[in-house]
Amino acid sequence: MEEKTLNISAVQMCADIGNKYNNFKKVQYLAERDINNGDVDVIVLPEVWTVGWQCSNFIKSAEPAETNETLDFLSELARKFNAYVLGGSYIEKNNEQYFNTCPVFDRNGKLVAKYSKMHLYSSYGADENKYITAGYSPVMIDIDGIKTGLTICYDIRFPEIFRAYRKAGAELLINMAAWGLHKPIPWETLTRCRAIENQAFMVALTQSGKITDDEWNIGHSRIFNYTGETIVEIKDQNEGAISASLDFALLRKYRKECQIMNDIAESYEVKYYEKIH
Repeated sequence: MEEKTLNISAVQMCADIGNKYNNFKKVQYLAERDINNGDVDVIVLPEVWTVGWQCSNFIKSAEPAETNETLDFLSELARKFNAYVLGGSYIEKNNEQYFNTCPVFDRNGKLVAKYSKMHLYSSYGADENKYITAGYSPVMIDIDGIKTGLTICYDIRFPEIFRAYRKAGAELLINMAAWGLHKPIPWETLTRCRAIENQAFMVALTQSGKITDDEWNIGHSRIFNYTGETIVEIKDQNEGAISASLDFALLRKYRKECQIMNDIAESYEVKYYEKIH
């Protein structure tokens, strides 16, 4: 069985609303404190960590798509740790439109991909779609031979995008979030389900801490294996990095033994029988 492992670290943090420079310092501090330089392959950050989850603040916090201070910071972080950096997300201005975008950097600090959030959270008083344009397509990246599917927060409620990644060969799924404290069951259940139904390692990373006086992020970031077991987690609101070594040889062995993808029907057209009176 061919050995293939990735050492991955995910940084849970509470963003300082609208102050990206303080957030730069916090990420730098947490990474240097909790991540072993030279022993990490992938670093993941949460959704809108640069500005915090406050939709009304998104436009004035936006940065140009081609070059900006957030991209420079993440590029330097990748070089410092010699690791891929999945940059959570920041608000990107592109041709007079605004996107909730995750930039991806390779070990040399080169920007190699971007994913813009496809599903915008605009329920229960949230109004992300008032400010942000939805992304156009899923984005899968190659991390040292591991196909990795990217999603952001509310995307987790749409299993279609995750199944699309699985059909395209993904073995690692990432969800970078700023998830609300008052929705613990969907966060805990859906993130685990996406791992189980797609037989993939799953990183479920969210911000922690206070947003406003009556609104908090949930915290409780976790990394699941391909059967839905928790490998590592932060159960509370603490800030810091969780790390795990993911063994993809075991994942591939499991997929051969439990070939659920072979049992998907060609069609799920619904036949509806009206009530007979």
